[in-house]
Amino acid sequence: MTGGPCAGKTTALVRVIEHFNSRGFKVFCVPEVPTLYSLAGWNYLTPNRQLYFEGERAILETQLALEDHFIRLAGVCTKPVLIVCDRGAMDISAYIAPEEWKSICDEAGINSNVLRERYDAVLHLVSAADGAEQYYTTATNSTRYEKADEEGLRIARELDKKVIKAWTGHPHLRVINNHDDFERKMQRVLREISNVLGLPQPVTEERKYLVEVVGRLPETIDSDILQTYLVSEPGAEIRLRRRSWTGGKVVNVHNTKKRTAPGEQIETERQVENALYESLLQQADPYRQSISKLRQSFIWKGQYFELDTYHGPLEGLVILETKGIADVEDVNFPPFIRVIKEITGNKEYYNYNLALRK
Repeated sequence: MTGGPCAGKTTALVRVIEHFNSRGFKVFCVPEVPTLYSLAGWNYLTPNRQLYFEGERAILETQLALEDHFIRLAGVCTKPVLIVCDRGAMDISAYIAPEEWKSICDEAGINSNVLRERYDAVLHLVSAADGAEQYYTTATNSTRYEKADEEGLRIARELDKKVIKAWTGHPHLRVINNHDDFERKMQRVLREISNVLGLPQPVTEERKYLVEVVGRLPETIDSDILQTYLVSEPGAEIRLRRRSWTGGKVVNVHNTKKRTAPGEQIETERQVENALYESLLQQADPYRQSISKLRQSFIWKGQYFELDTYHGPLEGLVILETKGIADVEDVNFPPFIRVIKEITGNKEYYNYNLALRK
């Protein structure tokens, strides 16, 4: 569980422990390692670059060691275990120069891809500095240097984006929006973790809109997506997705949705290696074509959006999708987007149906 400054992480961790303990899980919470070092006397604002470098290296090594120890503890528990990390290894990379991060990883004999893959899911809570400024405070963390003034808010927003970028490439990265009602943010956290654990969840429709781009987009995280639907049993939907980012990073994900009761489904996803991906393509649904699109992800006023521009037979189709915005909330549409119409719940625009061969 990660996020920008003042995102509600501390409250969320308490809620996660209480919620899943009451449902029969043993919950271990790995503490936030950078804060441990700061409270112990190490100062990340030190002008001594060698001290700074060694401190960040020590934080990474401690993070990995703590996680490994808790995984061993989980192995001897007699009930199902949920391990929640208060920040993870890749968070460190958002706070240091890329060349220093590479040096730390090289000395540890590890790389960013391996570090991301240690986690089954990554939940990023958006900083209150972006869209919920009235709730931004430094009172909950004495070591925070992003103060509650205009410059501090700007720094916090930039850190928020850097942390998301650090985790980009993880197949189950979920960005948790700010909400008018903080309780909704907490409920989204619990729901996303429940999905990872394979617990049945109510079917929810993300809000979708047919749009036209009429201005310059802000800084976005861009990826190319190729989706192929596989032959499946009635009531189930199996999707194979290859997603690639600038720099050569490629992730393949096998996703299954299955209805378990009216209005309820179980969704599972797993990352698959290239060889298995190629093998699974042999099971492609002959009645559906693969979907190719450019996805541009961004945060606008505390809300997370994905803008999909379709290629091939669907050329000209542009869909904006919100993530985790409640039905009763207004969408903060960016000025560079013109909404043509809302298509939430319109089955004609489900990717599964868009893939049907004409």
